[in-house]
Amino acid sequence: MKKIRRLLCVLLSLSVILALPLTGSASFWNSVKSDNVTIPREEYERLKQYELLDEVKQYIDAYFYEEPDQQKVMDGAIQGLLSGLEDAYSFYYPEDAWKKMQEDDTGKYAGIGVQMLGNYEDSAVTITRVFRNTPAEAAGIRKGDVFLSVEDIQVTTATMQDAVDLMRGVPGEKVHIELVRNGEVLPFDLIKAEIVVNRVEYKMLDDQIGYIILFEFAGGSMEAFKAAFDELKAQGMKSLIFDLRDNPGGWVGDAEKIGDVFLDGKLLYYTLDRYSRREEHVTDKGADAMPLILLVNENSASASEILSGAMQDHQRARLIGTKTFGKGVIQYVISLSDEKSGFQLTGAQYFTPHGRKVHKEGITPDVIVEMPEELKSKFFDTGDLSDPQLAAAYEEALKGLKQP
Repeated sequence: MKKIRRLLCVLLSLSVILALPLTGSASFWNSVKSDNVTIPREEYERLKQYELLDEVKQYIDAYFYEEPDQQKVMDGAIQGLLSGLEDAYSFYYPEDAWKKMQEDDTGKYAGIGVQMLGNYEDSAVTITRVFRNTPAEAAGIRKGDVFLSVEDIQVTTATMQDAVDLMRGVPGEKVHIELVRNGEVLPFDLIKAEIVVNRVEYKMLDDQIGYIILFEFAGGSMEAFKAAFDELKAQGMKSLIFDLRDNPGGWVGDAEKIGDVFLDGKLLYYTLDRYSRREEHVTDKGADAMPLILLVNENSASASEILSGAMQDHQRARLIGTKTFGKGVIQYVISLSDEKSGFQLTGAQYFTPHGRKVHKEGITPDVIVEMPEELKSKFFDTGDLSDPQLAAAYEEALKGLKQP
């Protein structure tokens, strides 16, 4: 009985404390009334929607049982605003994550060496590429493995950025991850290392057909693609197989520049925002007329789909492989005024030149070639024609060269 009374006393005390008015500092909203601060009505109405948020913040400052970390509180508030959108592609980069994002765009960072893609339908996050000579490859992690957890975070599309932050850091740091493969949970203890990401790999498949695989539309990808393209042309390339399989997208600007190489003054894509405002991107004049085959699969997303959809609509390239991922929305990456943090926000949907919706629809290739189940996690050397999808693209390229 004494224990029960003690508990009741604690609860009653707590309720009394919470019933107390905030006395440390007057709220902004009261100060507006008492101090005759003059602001435009429109600005007042905009600020007033944050009244409850400000009220909670004052309770935290006055009564939280420990001194709050003000930066973490504000980081959480910003992330909360973006989480309320229920959009897997809109999220906040606090200071450390902002730095890591910029490092990632350079292609050099400390981590485990995987590329991942989140599925908006089931919230699963799947590994789409394991980089060569990395901790992930050495540990036996495979393409197709699905994230279960990173440290104590359950990995979904909503927590994917948090998981990435934990897997980045300083060489020599340890990180524990759990993956699911064929229904089995596999634990891995990895040591982070310096990762150098190659944007492209390329080679001549014979004396006429060249092959370029682009892994991501990120910092330097356009320059790397153009260097590979020019090198293969110097080696006598007459037809190109351009591989966008497992390419999750990235900077739309790089896709636009590659579009300039192959489409001569053509509409590459257009966007519509929530007000149905339309913006178009038209490629530059002076494109190369080289015959082109595009390889895509279920992990080709975003910028990859912009490029492949336009090539297909304009009959500029034959698409071979499997239906693409279906991420047809564009994000803006915005730096905040402190210049140390930022956020990513979905701003519009994009459509192919002929008006095809991409989001949740994907792009269906001209020639469907499935990858056999037993080969889905296999590493193929660059240009290895034992890859069934690449072999089909090669045959298609040969046919194109034989046509008058």
